Amino acid sequence: MASAAFEEIVEDFEFLEDWEDRYRYVIEQGKSMEPLPDALKVPATKVDGCASQVWLHPVIENDRFHFEGDSDAMIVKGLIALLRQLYNGLSTEEVLRVDARAEMARLGLNDHLSAQRSNGLRAMIERIRLVAAG
Repeated sequence: MASAAFEEIVEDFEFLEDWEDRYRYVIEQGKSMEPLPDALKVPATKVDGCASQVWLHPVIENDRFHFEGDSDAMIVKGLIALLRQLYNGLSTEEVLRVDARAEMARLGLNDHLSAQRSNGLRAMIERIRLVAAG
């Protein structure tokens, strides 16, 4: 169950056959995000388990989940952007039903991310699920 915005990303990926182009696409997604304010880059928003610096700032308003995020690594910032497209706007119940690993696998990322980045992606997904579970 992916959002319409994430489905657009899946469609875009289908047109990009070369992995260099796909990596560029992910990086561009990250560059298009507003940077997380430094005031939100605190230990409480830092995600452990990532090789790079990663911060996620989730907000639940009217049972709708949204988060902002940032990273010091361009590809990781792009992964945050993809996760935002996957989760933002969903209810907390819907967030918990999303199989993020399967959705990200539709992009072929599982086969092309380093072990460290895959671990970081798992850590970000777990943080999102933990917040949504309340």
